[in-house]
Amino acid sequence: MTNQKLKDELADQLCKALLSLRDMEECYAFLEDICTVSELKSLSQRLEVARMLEEKHTYDDIVSRTGASTATISRVKRCLNYGADGYQLVLERMKKNSGSNEG
Repeated sequence: MTNQKLKDELADQLCKALLSLRDMEECYAFLEDICTVSELKSLSQRLEVARMLEEKHTYDDIVSRTGASTATISRVKRCLNYGADGYQLVLERMKKNSGSNEG
């Protein structure tokens, strides 16, 4: 279920923009324009933290691999446990896609 505090016309527009992207190049081009380097690195870091938490890595492993603070790791863990299941959805699809791209 979508958090209604997040949902508005501008957020809808952003979601539609993301859904319109066709490939990795388009995605990079859009992200480069819409995000600062720091914002993009933070988003990427959070996704890797989520992946590592799902694989049961320790906080120490995650800090070492990603450079994320324990506060960031805790926030991502809270989202994994009590959030809108967005991380799980994406991580599951990424696993399926990487499996179908092998070979």
